[in-house]
Amino acid sequence: QVVESGGGWVQSGGSLTLSCAASGFTEDKYAVGWFRRVPGKEPEGVACIKMGDGTTFYEDSVKGRFTISGDIAENTAHLQMTNLTPEDTDVYYCAAVTDWATAEVMCSMPEYEYEAWGQGTQVTVSS
Repeated sequence: QVVESGGGWVQSGGSLTLSCAASGFTEDKYAVGWFRRVPGKEPEGVACIKMGDGTTFYEDSVKGRFTISGDIAENTAHLQMTNLTPEDTDVYYCAAVTDWATAEVMCSMPEYEYEAWGQGTQVTVSS
C-alpha cells in the first residue's frame, strides 16, 4: 500500500512537497509514480521513479519544475514541486508497482496495472 502526505494551498510561483510512503514491496524493486486524474481518461503520469536505481521520468509540463526522489531507507518517494502555476491545481495520486520496465513506461501504464494507489492529496495553486 501507499500513503500520501503533503499538498495544500500555495500562491502561484510557490512550492510544495508531496510524500508517498510505500509498504509491501520487495526491498527496492518497485517504482513509484505521481499521477493526476484526467476526466474520461487514464490518470496522467506526472513523475515516476524506479526506487532501485533512481531513474526518473517527467511529464513535459513539469520538467524543470518538479523533482521526484526516493529514500529507500524510509520506503518513501518525494515530489518536490516548484514554480507552481494555477494549471498545476489538481488531486495528485501516488501509485506503486513492482519494478519491471523503464520509468517512462511505468509512468504511462494504465491504472489497473499499478498494485497500490493512494487516496489522493489536493494541490491548489492560486493566481
